[in-house]
Amino acid sequence: MATQQQATDFTLDTASELAAEEHEVSIVGRSPWYLAWRRLRRNKVALGALLLFFLVVAACALAPVFAERVAKTGPNENHITDVVMVDGKPVDVLSKGGTYTDPETGELKLRGAAGVPIGPTWWNAGGKFVLGADTNGRDVAVRLLYGGNNSLKIGIGSALLCTLMALVLALLAGYYGGWLDWGITRFFDVMAAFPVILLAIALGAALSINGFHQGPIDLESGSLWIPTLVISFVLVAYVGRPLRGQILSLREKEFVEAAVAQGGSPWRIMFSELLPNIASSVLVFFTLIIANNILVEAALSFLGAGVQPPNPSWGTLISEGQLRIRTAPWLTLGPGVAIVLTVVALNVFGDGLRDALDPRAKVRMEH
Repeated sequence: MATQQQATDFTLDTASELAAEEHEVSIVGRSPWYLAWRRLRRNKVALGALLLFFLVVAACALAPVFAERVAKTGPNENHITDVVMVDGKPVDVLSKGGTYTDPETGELKLRGAAGVPIGPTWWNAGGKFVLGADTNGRDVAVRLLYGGNNSLKIGIGSALLCTLMALVLALLAGYYGGWLDWGITRFFDVMAAFPVILLAIALGAALSINGFHQGPIDLESGSLWIPTLVISFVLVAYVGRPLRGQILSLREKEFVEAAVAQGGSPWRIMFSELLPNIASSVLVFFTLIIANNILVEAALSFLGAGVQPPNPSWGTLISEGQLRIRTAPWLTLGPGVAIVLTVVALNVFGDGLRDALDPRAKVRMEH
């Protein structure tokens, strides 16, 4: 009887009173981008890699400041006959060779081989020739920063163009299907059938000789736009094919059918319904392909089909320094280390970004 009495005493009014006594708990909806940021900010390795990449970009962006105020020379200025003061002593930028008379003993001594560049001064010359000089008497540190500036411009610019072209082609192929999908897919297959480096070398070598002059596009030989366009063109299939697959899957979803039933235009559906759902994949692809494009640019410039002399890039600096790698290893180690740091930083951050944007990742809720 007591149990029945307790059961009858528990009414809706009692339940509302008990609920009012509980502490108020606010349930706040979070967007997927906010949840992704929460995952990413807990990944200290990825954030550290992003910081390293920003430091490299900042150092290369400040190349004109370093050249003008510290090194007092440009990236293409020769100092064959100049003398620099190192620890208060005059040192030839390029050794003159020959013989000289020792003022103390009066003996005739050999100066050494002629044309040997000065080695790294390590700031003992007031910021001049910090990493030494090349065989033309040019400041290696200045050329390293300017070369990084060019390599980053080409890497980021080609990644942006490649991602945009691949995104447009994937949206058209995945949404319309039919003959348009068949044509774009065959284009992707043909581009993917060629090795990336070989195709880029062929196009880069052909365009670097006479440039490109067709219609409104007028690119002179040696322009940075030539390797930028070549790299973005040869890699478009590697971004477009996976994006097309995602769009084909989204094309059959209910929200797309609802948008079509409401009379939405194809362009509105592609850019308002489909594009936001693949934005995370596009962002990850863009981050990772920057690192890949920097490597491709370095390979092309090393082989003479990318950035053309006297313009520096990390690839051309390695090519110029390979002949003296035993006697002056810093000529190749400097740009090589810069490439490794930049590519590793981008890949580590790209992996962290991909994990953060994964909707299946577990998020520890914070109150």
